[in-house]
Amino acid sequence: MRERYSPIEPYATGRLDVGDGHTIAWEVNGAPDGVPALVVHGGPGRGMGPSTRRYFDPAAYRIVQFDQRGCGASTPHAGDPSDGLQALTANTTDHLVADIERLREHLKVDRWVLFGGSWGCVLSLVYAQRHPDRVASMVLLALATGRRVETDLLTRGMRGYFPDAWARFTADLTPEERDGDIAAAYARRLADTDPAVADRTARAWCAWEDAMLPMFPPSDEFQDPAYRLAYARLVSHNWRHGAWLEEDQIVRDAYRLDDIPIVLVQGILDSGNLVGTPWLLQRALSASELVLVDDAGHGFSGAGMADALVTATDRFRSLASAHAP
Repeated sequence: MRERYSPIEPYATGRLDVGDGHTIAWEVNGAPDGVPALVVHGGPGRGMGPSTRRYFDPAAYRIVQFDQRGCGASTPHAGDPSDGLQALTANTTDHLVADIERLREHLKVDRWVLFGGSWGCVLSLVYAQRHPDRVASMVLLALATGRRVETDLLTRGMRGYFPDAWARFTADLTPEERDGDIAAAYARRLADTDPAVADRTARAWCAWEDAMLPMFPPSDEFQDPAYRLAYARLVSHNWRHGAWLEEDQIVRDAYRLDDIPIVLVQGILDSGNLVGTPWLLQRALSASELVLVDDAGHGFSGAGMADALVTATDRFRSLASAHAP
């Protein structure tokens, strides 16, 4: 069974002005002349971190990471108590796709391997469908397509599995809000000018996120007030708008990726399985392979997930090289 590679540090970092008052932070790890790979983080709002780069052979890959608009070291930051809401302006899927393309041009990358999980899976698929000639291959996990049925599952559909946690999650909502768009109701409260209201709302959102992942310990990042506020604001902002995608858009446009090899890695305990997301993607993506991992849920954790992900990136390091222009 393959394990993650040893920790490494970036050899280059920077900030990129992407317009609309936003700058995004980026870093590069691994081999300067290696196969370019882009890590697309989840959330939205999780930000880049040192653990994700360990799924790539640092002697073979030039590993690029970046913080999407509004989170991490990017500015403005959605968790800023004074101007955090500015981070939600000009912050849509279209903007993020354009940021990735601008980053590719800035780093002088011709084609790269995309690696993304959860929201990072959605954003990677949208980017690849719009720029298929810039994508050599893809490794996707914690599979998602941005459909309303997926986000509705997470805000309401999981209540039968975690009824006490869901009762706490919706305790401050009106009956109409509980029956309506919960993400929109949260977004309104997270925009409250009273910092105490916004923080209490962010705590409630993040507590529900933790409750839905009983296999894992509570997220350490959620202990940081700025992080949890940014995270809750960015996720609810995205979900209330349906990720700015038509309901079946990613599946409908999957034919654009027919020539791109894709490995789909999914834990058998991932809640997305309840709405069939892994098999929907497998059928739609003709060049894809679905790897199901025992005893794994929604995320990267576990020896089985590490084995599947490292196996996939090891496979694509030579494939991407062989198809380089």
